[in-house]
Amino acid sequence: MSVESVPAPVRIGDDLPRLWLLRHGETEWSRSGQYTGLTDLPLTERGEEQARSARAALAEIDFSLVLTSPLQRAHRTAELAGFPHAVVEPAACEWDYGDYEGVNSADIRAKNPGYLIWKDGVPNGETLAQVAARADSIVARVLSPQPDGTTVGNALLVAHGHFLRVLAARWLKLDAVEGRHFLLGTAKVCTLGWDKRTPAIEQWGL
Repeated sequence: MSVESVPAPVRIGDDLPRLWLLRHGETEWSRSGQYTGLTDLPLTERGEEQARSARAALAEIDFSLVLTSPLQRAHRTAELAGFPHAVVEPAACEWDYGDYEGVNSADIRAKNPGYLIWKDGVPNGETLAQVAARADSIVARVLSPQPDGTTVGNALLVAHGHFLRVLAARWLKLDAVEGRHFLLGTAKVCTLGWDKRTPAIEQWGL
């Protein structure tokens, strides 16, 4: 999906839809630096504590739509953060890392010092364009009228590091590769919103 095909936002009075992002809490592989795509790892004890801590940043927000990746590290984070009834969104899975699944990124760079996933991709996994297309579908879901004709006010998406970074770039109508600039720690909260009607990051990594 091209930058131009990201839909224009639906206006709600004087407000526009906002999309809050929450990365899942720590897992064993996020702690060790291993690429964790579709491997369905649980949160560590620390990851569960992180997820509970995220509740404070979200508790006062009235969400009309709450989505979660189907992977357990995300939907468990949603539950612990106060959203046990989050709707599973299959498009919100992490990047499929193919042959690099479970591999430590430092080991890859030891063999190939110039390696950067954003430009070099992953063998036998998803392309960045495929990840971006999934992110675009979620942006479109938030910005478009809902099936019942209503519009979204605040939406929350609980998902994964690389995927949320790609989604942030696409919200800003940037190429997906620009997600490389948005570092995002485990269980951190972000808000994608507006400067008047220009897509903007309102807060990042709270």
